[in-house]
Amino acid sequence: MNAPAQPRNPLHGLTLEALLTELVSHYGWDGLAERIQLRCFSIEPSIASSLKVLRKTPWAREKVESLYLFMLRERDRAARASRPR
Repeated sequence: MNAPAQPRNPLHGLTLEALLTELVSHYGWDGLAERIQLRCFSIEPSIASSLKVLRKTPWAREKVESLYLFMLRERDRAARASRPR
C-alpha cells in the first residue's frame, strides 16, 4: 500500500541530517545550543554526534523539528516583508 502524499507537510521527504544541516547553517552551533539545550549542540558539536542523540531521543527530535518549522516561518515572513508592494 502506498503512503499518502503529504504536499503541505514541510518535513515530508526531508532527512533528519538535511534538517539539522540547514538549522546549523542558519543558526550556527551556538545559536542551536541556545535554543535547544542539548550537550551534543554545545560540547564538541558535529552532525554525526547530534544525529546519534536525536535518533535515540524522541523529545529532542521533536524540538529540532519544531525549531526547523519556526525557521521556515521566519524566512517566509522576512521574504514577504522584503517584497516591493
